[in-house]
Amino acid sequence: QVQLVESGGGLVQPGGSLRLSCSASGSIFSINFMGWYRQAPGKERELVAGITNGGNTNYADSVKGRFTISRDNAKNTVYLQMNSLKPEDTAVYYCNARQMWTNSWGQGTQVTVSS
Repeated sequence: QVQLVESGGGLVQPGGSLRLSCSASGSIFSINFMGWYRQAPGKERELVAGITNGGNTNYADSVKGRFTISRDNAKNTVYLQMNSLKPEDTAVYYCNARQMWTNSWGQGTQVTVSS
């Protein structure tokens, strides 16, 4: 069982940047994947970016070249740097952590991109 706390969301203008952070605590042993998902009104939750414990990353096509996921294993923290933000990036962003037998979620943080 892992507890995840997201931070860094907010309101930003199109073309702007935000950095989201997710800190893990509790039973954090053997986390092999951490990622960011998002869900917009009327849409299914989708994987935005993920990173393995080995440092391999993957991104949704819609954010490639604009978003970067990174992980600080010593701090049990994952980050999502979001640049060149677009209105369609508006969503609740959720942190996810996976272990051998468990799947944990944060409470979500709102990102709104608007003029």
